[in-house]
Amino acid sequence: MAQDSSRPDFWDTRFRGGVTPWDAGDSPVFLQGWIEKRAPCRVLIPGCGTGYEVRLFAAHGHDVLAIDFSEAAVEAARKELGEPLGRLVAQQDFFAFEAQPFDLVYERAFLCALPRRMWPQWARRVAELVRPAGELAGFFYFDDNERGPPFGVAPHALRELLGSDFDLSEEQGIPEEQSIPVFKGKEVWQVWRRKL
Repeated sequence: MAQDSSRPDFWDTRFRGGVTPWDAGDSPVFLQGWIEKRAPCRVLIPGCGTGYEVRLFAAHGHDVLAIDFSEAAVEAARKELGEPLGRLVAQQDFFAFEAQPFDLVYERAFLCALPRRMWPQWARRVAELVRPAGELAGFFYFDDNERGPPFGVAPHALRELLGSDFDLSEEQGIPEEQSIPVFKGKEVWQVWRRKL
């Protein structure tokens, strides 16, 4: 298997081989409750994988774009979602695709899939893709593991990555029973608001 998680073939191999321990089989229960309290907005889901959250956001009236640079992941998402929702999934590179800023960028298992050397680049790109007063919201994997993916981040390191462009506006631990085994006890829900 390819060993560099910054490359699409790393993920193609895993999706095509059915090695997807991060796949929860549905949208997180916590997210469902959070979305119900939100007004519809323009949402980006990077590293969307199988794309369950596309269905959830779209069902609540959001304008959703889900992207993944892995051809196999996009195929899996389109198969899972069917028509017309599958059309909301595009094969794109998060770091290179062109788009107007979004109201919300949703995070789950994307940052922790990236090698740590790419995290400063991720933080800069998220700041570009979230409009002023918009939000980066999702589940962050806090761990001090050396190997990955998933690559855990320390809370202070995440603050260093995001603090110049975002303010932390919401934080809540996730009940262990709502996490998949690979993230159990180490997921935290956070909302970061883009500075004006």
